[in-house]
Amino acid sequence: MTTLNPAGWRPEMTPERRAKAATHSGNKALMLEEPLIFEIGSTETTGVDLAEPPAGKPRLGNLERTATIGLPGLAEPETVRHYTRLSRQNYAIDLGVFPLGSCTMKHNPRLNEKMARLPGFADVHPLQPVDTVQGALAVIQELAVWLIELTGMYGVAMSPKAGAHGELCGILCIKAALEARGEGHRKVILVPESAHGTNPATAAFAGYSVEDIPATADGRVDLAALKARLGPDVAAVMITNPNTCGLFERDMRAISDAVHAVGGYVYCDGANFNAIVGRVRPGDLGIDAMHINLHKTFSTPHGGGGPGSGPVVLSEALSPYGPLPFVAKQADGHFQLVEEETVGEDHPHSFGRMVAFHGQMGMFTRALTYILSHGADGLRQVAEDAVLNANYVLRSLDKTMTAPFGEAGPCMHEALFSDANLAEGFTTIDVAKGLIDEGYHPMTVYFPLVVHGAMLVEPTETESKAGLDAFIDALRSVVERAKAGDHSLKSAPHYAPRSRLDETLAARKPVLVWKEPEAAQAAE
Repeated sequence: MTTLNPAGWRPEMTPERRAKAATHSGNKALMLEEPLIFEIGSTETTGVDLAEPPAGKPRLGNLERTATIGLPGLAEPETVRHYTRLSRQNYAIDLGVFPLGSCTMKHNPRLNEKMARLPGFADVHPLQPVDTVQGALAVIQELAVWLIELTGMYGVAMSPKAGAHGELCGILCIKAALEARGEGHRKVILVPESAHGTNPATAAFAGYSVEDIPATADGRVDLAALKARLGPDVAAVMITNPNTCGLFERDMRAISDAVHAVGGYVYCDGANFNAIVGRVRPGDLGIDAMHINLHKTFSTPHGGGGPGSGPVVLSEALSPYGPLPFVAKQADGHFQLVEEETVGEDHPHSFGRMVAFHGQMGMFTRALTYILSHGADGLRQVAEDAVLNANYVLRSLDKTMTAPFGEAGPCMHEALFSDANLAEGFTTIDVAKGLIDEGYHPMTVYFPLVVHGAMLVEPTETESKAGLDAFIDALRSVVERAKAGDHSLKSAPHYAPRSRLDETLAARKPVLVWKEPEAAQAAE
C-alpha cells in the first residue's frame, strides 16, 4: 500500500506566506496555493512499497550510490494533484490570446497533432533503413517543395532545428560561397537596428565582425546609410522583414540590389514570415537565404522547451553550398537521404553537416498538415487576417497609448507601443504586471531596443474580433491606471499565484536547489 505524507495532503502555511496571502490557506477560490514537491513529500517515505532486493554483488564500480537520493516520496494521488495544480498555473493559447510580439503564439489546430501522432511518423527512428521511412522522407520532400514555392527561392535546407540555428546555416552557406570564389577576406556583416537580436550573435559566432545600420525616423532601414557603408569587406546584410518594429521594409529590393552590386549576399530573418506568407515571395525581393520558423508561421507548438524547426530557403547562388543531409527523389520515385560528407557529384560544395540527424519529424508533419489544410488561398488569408488584427489593435489603442511609428503607415503582424505617456515613475513593466491581474499574458516588453519602454503586441490571425476587443479593453484599463498614477500597479500582480518578484535579484542570485528550512537558515 502507499504511504502518505504524515502532515496530510498539504503542508502548513508558513507565517511569511500567510502574511502575504489573501486567505488563511493561501488559496484564491479554485486557484490553489502550491508548495514545492519537497515541501509536500518526505524523503523518509515512498509512494510504493518494494521488497528489499536480494543481496548481490554490485556491478557499478565506484559509481555505486553512497547516500540517499533525497527525493520526496508521494502517494499517487498526491503526485497527480501536485502536477495538476501546477498545470493550472500555466497560461496557454488554449486559455486566451497570447500577445507576444515576434513570436507568433497562435492556435495549433488539433488536426496537426492527430497527423503528427500517426505511428509511421511519431515512432520513426533516425537510424531506420531508408527503405522503411519512405513515407517520412516523402513528407519532408513535399514540405520542402511548398516552402520553395511560397518563398520563390531555389532550394531549401531542412535540417536546422530552430530560428537561430537556421540563421547559422544561412551564414555558413554565405561563408562557403565567398570562400569558393576566393573572397574569404570579407569579414563584415551589416545588421540594421530593427533586426532580431539573434542576428548579430549568429554573425559573430560564425566569425564575422558586426556593424549596425541605423533606422530612419519611420522605423525602417536607412538606405542611404547602408549604401554608404557597403564595400569590398562586406560579406552580407542580415535584415528582418517585416522588421521588429512591425513594419515592412519598403526598400527591400533596393537594399538587395545595392548589396549584390558590391558582391555581398542578403540574409533575411524569416521569423515574421507569418505576416507575408502567400502575399510576398522573398525571392522576388533579392533575398539569398532566409530561415522559416515552422513553429511560428505554420503553427507547430512554440516554446516550452520543446522542439523547433528552422528550414532555410536558398537562392540559386547559395543552394550548392547548403548542408547535408538532404532528401533527394530519384527517377523511380524512391527517396534517398543524401548524408555522406565526402565530396560527390550530387552536392560537391556543401559546407558539411549541422546536425547528427536530418530533422524534426513532428514539426515537418504538423507544418505540412497546416499547409495542405489551408491551401494556397488559405495561407494568403492567414497573412491578411494577421495584419488586419494587428492594425485593429494599433488603431484601437493609439489614442490611449503612444505608438512611435503609428504615422509610418499600416503595421504588419504586430503593433508597437511605448511607455512615453505614462505617469512619472510608471513604466512598461507596471503595465505588463497589471495585465496579468486582468487574466492575460503580457505582450513582449522592452523589445525592440530602438523604442524606449517598448510594448510589442502580436494578436495573430487566429483571434476573433470579440477576443481582441476583450484584450484591448483590458490593456486600455491598465494603461489608464498607469497614466493616472495608480500606485497599486507598482505591486501588481495581486491575483497571480505569486506577487511581483525582484527580477534583478532572481537573475543575479537564482536559488536553483531546494534546501530544508533549517539548512537554508544555517547557510545564510
